Amino acid sequence: MSDRRSFLKFSLLTSAFLAGGKTLLAQGQKSQTKLPTTVKDNPIVISTWDFGKQANEAAWEVLNKGGRALDAVENGVKVPEADPENQTVGLGGRPDRDGRVTLDASIMDENSRCGAVACLENIVHAISVARLVMEKTPHVMLVGEGALQLALDNGFKKENLLTEKSELEWKEWLKESKYQPLMNQENNYHRTIKGSTPGDEKNHDTIGMLAMDKAGNLSGACTTSGLAFKMHGRVGDSPIIGAGLYVDNEIGAAASTGMGEEVVKIVGAHLVVELMRQGLSPEKACKAAVERINHKNPEAYKNFQIGFIAINKKGEHGAFALQKGFTYAVKSGKEEKIYNTPSLY
Repeated sequence: MSDRRSFLKFSLLTSAFLAGGKTLLAQGQKSQTKLPTTVKDNPIVISTWDFGKQANEAAWEVLNKGGRALDAVENGVKVPEADPENQTVGLGGRPDRDGRVTLDASIMDENSRCGAVACLENIVHAISVARLVMEKTPHVMLVGEGALQLALDNGFKKENLLTEKSELEWKEWLKESKYQPLMNQENNYHRTIKGSTPGDEKNHDTIGMLAMDKAGNLSGACTTSGLAFKMHGRVGDSPIIGAGLYVDNEIGAAASTGMGEEVVKIVGAHLVVELMRQGLSPEKACKAAVERINHKNPEAYKNFQIGFIAINKKGEHGAFALQKGFTYAVKSGKEEKIYNTPSLY
Protein backbone atom coordinates (compact mmCIF):
# COMPACT_ATOMS: atom_id res chain seq x y z
CA MET A 1 0.00 0.00 0.00
CA SER A 2 2.85 2.31 0.87
CA ASP A 3 4.49 1.63 -2.50
CA ARG A 4 1.22 2.35 -4.29
CA ARG A 5 0.80 5.68 -2.47
CA SER A 6 4.37 6.63 -3.29
CA PHE A 7 3.81 5.76 -6.94
CA LEU A 8 0.60 7.83 -7.13
CA LYS A 9 2.29 10.78 -5.43
CA PHE A 10 5.22 10.57 -7.81
CA SER A 11 2.87 10.32 -10.82
CA LEU A 12 0.93 13.43 -9.74
CA LEU A 13 4.09 15.42 -9.19
CA THR A 14 5.49 14.30 -12.52
CA SER A 15 2.26 15.22 -14.34
CA ALA A 16 2.26 18.66 -12.73
CA PHE A 17 5.89 19.19 -13.63
CA LEU A 18 5.35 18.15 -17.24
CA ALA A 19 2.26 20.36 -17.56
CA GLY A 20 4.18 23.29 -16.16
CA GLY A 21 7.10 22.53 -18.42
CA LYS A 22 4.87 22.54 -21.48
CA THR A 23 3.41 25.87 -20.41
CA LEU A 24 6.85 27.36 -19.93
CA LEU A 25 7.96 25.93 -23.28
CA ALA A 26 4.97 27.43 -25.01
CA GLN A 27 5.59 30.77 -23.32
CA GLY A 28 9.23 30.61 -24.33
CA GLN A 29 8.38 29.85 -27.94
CA LYS A 30 5.83 32.64 -28.02
CA SER A 31 8.26 35.15 -26.61
CA GLN A 32 10.91 34.17 -29.17
CA THR A 33 8.63 34.85 -32.12
CA LYS A 34 7.48 38.44 -32.25
CA LEU A 35 5.00 38.59 -35.09
CA PRO A 36 5.48 41.50 -37.48
CA THR A 37 2.89 44.21 -37.90
CA THR A 38 0.74 43.68 -40.97
CA VAL A 39 0.54 46.62 -43.35
CA LYS A 40 -3.02 46.67 -44.67
CA ASP A 41 -4.54 48.66 -47.54
CA ASN A 42 -1.20 48.51 -49.32
CA PRO A 43 -1.28 45.57 -51.75
CA ILE A 44 1.91 44.45 -53.46
CA VAL A 45 3.00 41.72 -55.85
CA ILE A 46 6.50 40.52 -56.69
CA SER A 47 7.67 37.91 -59.16
CA THR A 48 10.84 36.40 -60.60
CA TRP A 49 12.60 37.68 -63.71
CA ASP A 50 11.88 40.53 -66.11
CA PHE A 51 8.85 38.80 -67.59
CA GLY A 52 7.32 39.04 -64.14
CA LYS A 53 6.43 42.65 -65.00
CA GLN A 54 3.60 41.58 -67.35
CA ALA A 55 2.52 38.91 -64.89
CA ASN A 56 2.43 41.49 -62.09
CA GLU A 57 0.14 43.72 -64.14
CA ALA A 58 -2.40 40.91 -64.41
CA ALA A 59 -2.11 40.22 -60.68
CA TRP A 60 -2.52 43.92 -59.92
CA GLU A 61 -5.87 43.98 -61.70
CA VAL A 62 -7.13 41.72 -58.92
CA LEU A 63 -5.31 43.36 -56.02
CA ASN A 64 -6.25 46.92 -56.92
CA LYS A 65 -9.92 46.00 -56.84
CA GLY A 66 -9.61 44.56 -53.35
CA GLY A 67 -9.40 40.95 -54.51
CA ARG A 68 -7.66 38.08 -52.75
CA ALA A 69 -3.95 37.54 -53.08
CA LEU A 70 -4.73 33.94 -54.10
CA ASP A 71 -6.74 35.06 -57.12
CA ALA A 72 -4.06 37.61 -57.96
CA VAL A 73 -1.17 35.16 -58.12
CA GLU A 74 -3.14 32.67 -60.19
CA ASN A 75 -4.19 35.40 -62.60
CA GLY A 76 -0.64 36.71 -62.77
CA VAL A 77 1.31 33.57 -63.56
CA LYS A 78 -1.23 32.53 -66.19
CA VAL A 79 0.27 35.26 -68.39
CA PRO A 80 3.65 33.57 -68.97
CA GLU A 81 1.96 30.17 -68.98
CA ALA A 82 0.02 31.22 -72.09
CA ASP A 83 2.95 32.95 -73.82
CA PRO A 84 4.44 30.68 -76.53
CA GLU A 85 7.57 32.88 -76.66
CA ASN A 86 8.38 32.06 -73.05
CA GLN A 87 10.17 28.72 -73.42
CA THR A 88 10.40 27.86 -69.75
CA VAL A 89 6.78 28.16 -68.59
CA GLY A 90 3.60 26.56 -69.95
CA LEU A 91 2.84 26.73 -73.67
CA GLY A 92 6.08 26.70 -75.66
CA GLY A 93 8.14 25.28 -72.82
CA ARG A 94 11.18 23.29 -73.90
CA PRO A 95 10.49 19.55 -73.87
CA ASP A 96 12.19 16.75 -72.00
CA ARG A 97 14.65 14.39 -73.71
CA ASP A 98 11.78 12.44 -75.23
CA GLY A 99 10.25 15.55 -76.80
CA ARG A 100 7.40 15.84 -74.26
CA VAL A 101 6.54 19.14 -72.57
CA THR A 102 5.77 18.47 -68.91
CA LEU A 103 4.69 21.14 -66.44
CA ASP A 104 5.04 21.57 -62.67
CA ALA A 105 3.15 24.10 -60.54
CA SER A 106 2.13 24.90 -56.97
CA ILE A 107 -0.10 27.41 -55.20
CA MET A 108 -0.58 28.31 -51.53
CA ASP A 109 -2.97 30.66 -49.73
CA GLU A 110 -3.13 32.58 -46.45
CA ASN A 111 -4.70 29.63 -44.62
CA SER A 112 -1.85 27.23 -45.45
CA ARG A 113 -4.01 25.46 -47.99
CA CYS A 114 -1.90 24.32 -50.92
CA GLY A 115 -2.06 22.34 -54.13
CA ALA A 116 0.43 21.16 -56.72
CA VAL A 117 0.80 19.24 -59.96
CA ALA A 118 3.88 17.62 -61.45
CA CYS A 119 4.71 16.12 -64.84
CA LEU A 120 1.43 17.44 -66.27
CA GLU A 121 1.10 17.30 -70.06
CA ASN A 122 -1.19 18.96 -72.61
CA ILE A 123 -2.69 21.57 -70.26
CA VAL A 124 -1.57 25.19 -70.62
CA HIS A 125 -2.51 26.50 -67.18
CA ALA A 126 -0.88 24.11 -64.75
CA ILE A 127 -1.35 26.66 -61.96
CA SER A 128 -5.13 26.42 -62.26
CA VAL A 129 -4.98 22.64 -62.05
CA ALA A 130 -2.83 23.00 -58.92
CA ARG A 131 -5.57 25.17 -57.45
CA LEU A 132 -8.09 22.47 -58.32
CA VAL A 133 -6.01 19.99 -56.33
CA MET A 134 -6.10 22.38 -53.39
CA GLU A 135 -9.80 23.16 -53.51
CA LYS A 136 -11.46 20.02 -54.92
CA THR A 137 -9.41 17.11 -53.60
CA PRO A 138 -8.19 15.93 -50.19
CA HIS A 139 -4.62 15.90 -51.53
CA VAL A 140 -1.74 18.33 -51.94
CA MET A 141 -0.17 16.97 -55.14
CA LEU A 142 -1.27 15.01 -58.20
CA VAL A 143 1.13 13.93 -60.93
CA GLY A 144 1.08 12.78 -64.54
CA GLU A 145 -2.08 11.06 -65.72
CA GLY A 146 -3.85 11.71 -62.43
CA ALA A 147 -3.32 15.45 -62.71
CA LEU A 148 -4.40 15.40 -66.35
CA GLN A 149 -7.57 13.48 -65.55
CA LEU A 150 -8.51 16.00 -62.84
CA ALA A 151 -8.05 18.81 -65.35
CA LEU A 152 -10.15 17.11 -68.04
CA ASP A 153 -12.88 16.26 -65.54
CA ASN A 154 -13.12 19.96 -64.70
CA GLY A 155 -13.45 21.32 -68.21
CA PHE A 156 -9.82 21.85 -69.26
CA LYS A 157 -9.01 21.02 -72.88
CA LYS A 158 -5.97 19.18 -74.17
CA GLU A 159 -3.54 21.28 -76.19
CA ASN A 160 -0.21 20.58 -77.87
CA LEU A 161 2.33 22.54 -75.81
CA LEU A 162 5.31 21.87 -78.08
CA THR A 163 5.78 24.87 -80.36
CA GLU A 164 7.80 24.79 -83.56
CA LYS A 165 10.57 26.87 -81.99
CA SER A 166 11.02 24.58 -79.00
CA GLU A 167 10.79 21.48 -81.17
CA LEU A 168 13.58 22.76 -83.42
CA GLU A 169 15.81 23.41 -80.40
CA TRP A 170 15.09 19.93 -79.09
CA LYS A 171 16.02 18.36 -82.42
CA GLU A 172 19.24 20.38 -82.46
CA TRP A 173 20.03 19.13 -78.95
CA LEU A 174 19.41 15.53 -80.03
CA LYS A 175 22.33 15.63 -82.46
CA GLU A 176 24.85 15.46 -79.61
CA SER A 177 22.63 14.45 -76.72
CA LYS A 178 24.09 12.48 -73.86
CA TYR A 179 21.47 10.69 -71.81
CA GLN A 180 22.87 11.60 -68.41
CA PRO A 181 21.03 13.49 -65.64
CA LEU A 182 23.51 16.38 -65.54
CA MET A 183 22.29 19.19 -63.33
CA ASN A 184 23.82 21.81 -65.60
CA GLN A 185 22.54 20.33 -68.86
CA GLU A 186 20.28 23.31 -69.61
CA ASN A 187 23.00 25.81 -68.84
CA ASN A 188 25.50 23.89 -70.95
CA TYR A 189 22.97 23.87 -73.77
CA HIS A 190 22.57 27.63 -73.63
CA ARG A 191 26.29 28.30 -73.47
CA THR A 192 27.20 25.98 -76.33
CA ILE A 193 24.18 26.31 -78.60
CA LYS A 194 22.82 29.74 -77.79
CA GLY A 195 26.02 31.49 -76.73
CA SER A 196 24.64 32.70 -73.43
CA THR A 197 25.67 32.40 -69.82
CA PRO A 198 23.91 31.24 -66.66
CA GLY A 199 21.58 33.88 -65.37
CA ASP A 200 20.90 35.81 -68.57
CA GLU A 201 17.56 36.27 -70.25
CA LYS A 202 17.79 33.03 -72.27
CA ASN A 203 18.12 30.95 -69.16
CA HIS A 204 14.97 31.83 -67.28
CA ASP A 205 12.90 28.98 -65.95
CA THR A 206 10.33 29.29 -63.18
CA ILE A 207 8.03 32.17 -62.49
CA GLY A 208 7.44 32.47 -58.78
CA MET A 209 4.94 35.10 -57.63
CA LEU A 210 4.09 36.38 -54.14
CA ALA A 211 1.32 38.84 -53.29
CA MET A 212 -0.21 40.64 -50.32
CA ASP A 213 -3.76 41.94 -50.72
CA LYS A 214 -5.53 44.90 -49.13
CA ALA A 215 -6.52 42.75 -46.16
CA GLY A 216 -2.85 42.02 -45.50
CA ASN A 217 -3.13 38.37 -46.49
CA LEU A 218 -0.42 36.56 -48.44
CA SER A 219 -0.50 33.95 -51.20
CA GLY A 220 2.00 32.56 -53.69
CA ALA A 221 2.24 30.64 -56.96
CA CYS A 222 5.02 28.92 -58.85
CA THR A 223 4.90 27.37 -62.33
CA THR A 224 7.44 26.03 -64.83
CA SER A 225 8.17 23.61 -67.65
CA GLY A 226 11.35 22.66 -65.82
CA LEU A 227 14.83 22.00 -67.11
CA ALA A 228 15.19 21.80 -70.87
CA PHE A 229 15.76 18.25 -72.11
CA LYS A 230 15.44 16.73 -68.65
CA MET A 231 14.85 13.01 -68.18
CA HIS A 232 11.17 12.24 -68.57
CA GLY A 233 9.52 12.29 -65.16
CA ARG A 234 12.00 14.68 -63.61
CA VAL A 235 10.42 17.02 -61.05
CA GLY A 236 12.20 20.04 -59.63
CA ASP A 237 11.42 22.26 -56.67
CA SER A 238 8.57 24.30 -58.18
CA PRO A 239 5.65 22.01 -57.24
CA ILE A 240 7.10 21.02 -53.88
CA ILE A 241 5.57 23.02 -51.05
CA GLY A 242 8.38 24.28 -48.83
CA ALA A 243 10.99 24.03 -51.57
CA GLY A 244 9.82 26.11 -54.53
CA LEU A 245 7.10 27.97 -52.64
CA TYR A 246 6.03 28.60 -49.07
CA VAL A 247 3.56 30.96 -47.41
CA ASP A 248 3.13 31.62 -43.68
CA ASN A 249 0.51 34.33 -43.27
CA GLU A 250 1.92 35.33 -39.88
CA ILE A 251 5.45 35.89 -41.18
CA GLY A 252 5.86 36.12 -44.95
CA ALA A 253 6.28 34.17 -48.18
CA ALA A 254 9.09 33.02 -50.43
CA ALA A 255 9.65 31.42 -53.82
CA SER A 256 12.65 30.10 -55.69
CA THR A 257 13.96 29.84 -59.22
CA GLY A 258 16.90 28.04 -60.77
CA MET A 259 18.34 24.58 -60.20
CA GLY A 260 15.52 22.85 -58.36
CA GLU A 261 17.52 19.87 -57.15
CA GLU A 262 19.69 22.14 -55.00
CA VAL A 263 16.71 24.06 -53.63
CA VAL A 264 14.94 20.85 -52.62
CA LYS A 265 17.96 19.74 -50.60
CA ILE A 266 17.61 22.68 -48.21
CA VAL A 267 13.79 23.06 -48.43
CA GLY A 268 14.61 26.54 -49.66
CA ALA A 269 11.39 28.57 -49.58
CA HIS A 270 10.48 27.29 -46.13
CA LEU A 271 13.99 28.10 -44.91
CA VAL A 272 13.68 31.69 -46.13
CA VAL A 273 10.37 32.15 -44.29
CA GLU A 274 11.78 30.66 -41.10
CA LEU A 275 14.77 33.00 -41.30
CA MET A 276 12.34 35.92 -41.59
CA ARG A 277 10.57 34.54 -38.51
CA GLN A 278 13.88 34.91 -36.68
CA GLY A 279 13.98 38.58 -37.63
CA LEU A 280 15.94 38.68 -40.87
CA SER A 281 14.83 41.01 -43.65
CA PRO A 282 13.57 39.39 -46.87
CA GLU A 283 16.85 40.05 -48.67
CA LYS A 284 19.02 38.78 -45.81
CA ALA A 285 16.87 35.67 -45.46
CA CYS A 286 17.24 34.95 -49.19
CA LYS A 287 20.98 35.52 -48.96
CA ALA A 288 21.33 33.10 -46.04
CA ALA A 289 19.52 30.40 -48.03
CA VAL A 290 21.81 30.91 -51.04
CA GLU A 291 24.84 30.77 -48.76
CA ARG A 292 23.67 27.48 -47.32
CA ILE A 293 23.43 25.95 -50.78
CA ASN A 294 26.86 27.28 -51.68
CA HIS A 295 28.37 26.01 -48.42
CA LYS A 296 27.24 22.48 -49.17
CA ASN A 297 28.56 22.50 -52.73
CA PRO A 298 30.87 25.51 -53.31
CA GLU A 299 32.33 24.26 -56.59
CA ALA A 300 28.96 23.73 -58.23
CA TYR A 301 28.08 27.40 -58.50
CA LYS A 302 29.79 27.60 -61.89
CA ASN A 303 27.19 25.30 -63.39
CA PHE A 304 23.85 26.75 -62.35
CA GLN A 305 21.82 29.65 -61.04
CA ILE A 306 19.60 29.84 -57.96
CA GLY A 307 17.52 32.78 -56.81
CA PHE A 308 15.03 33.45 -54.03
CA ILE A 309 12.42 36.18 -53.66
CA ALA A 310 10.59 36.97 -50.43
CA ILE A 311 8.04 39.32 -48.91
CA ASN A 312 7.13 39.85 -45.26
CA LYS A 313 3.96 40.98 -43.50
CA LYS A 314 5.09 44.59 -43.56
CA GLY A 315 5.13 44.47 -47.34
CA GLU A 316 8.91 44.60 -47.42
CA HIS A 317 10.46 42.61 -50.26
CA GLY A 318 13.87 41.34 -51.25
CA ALA A 319 15.81 38.76 -53.23
CA PHE A 320 19.23 37.20 -53.57
CA ALA A 321 20.91 34.94 -56.12
CA LEU A 322 23.87 32.66 -56.46
CA GLN A 323 25.12 34.41 -59.60
CA LYS A 324 24.59 37.83 -61.12
CA GLY A 325 21.88 38.24 -63.71
CA PHE A 326 18.81 37.38 -61.63
CA THR A 327 16.07 40.03 -61.58
CA TYR A 328 12.67 40.33 -59.96
CA ALA A 329 9.69 42.57 -60.67
CA VAL A 330 7.64 44.55 -58.14
CA LYS A 331 4.31 46.34 -58.45
CA SER A 332 2.46 48.18 -55.71
CA GLY A 333 0.66 51.48 -55.18
CA LYS A 334 4.06 53.07 -54.63
CA GLU A 335 6.32 51.49 -57.24
CA GLU A 336 6.56 49.48 -60.42
CA LYS A 337 10.13 48.38 -60.93
CA ILE A 338 12.47 45.60 -61.99
CA TYR A 339 15.28 45.06 -59.50
CA ASN A 340 18.73 43.69 -60.28
CA THR A 341 19.28 41.18 -57.51
CA PRO A 342 22.49 41.09 -55.45
CA SER A 343 24.39 37.82 -55.77
CA LEU A 344 27.04 35.73 -54.07
CA TYR A 345 29.21 35.62 -57.19
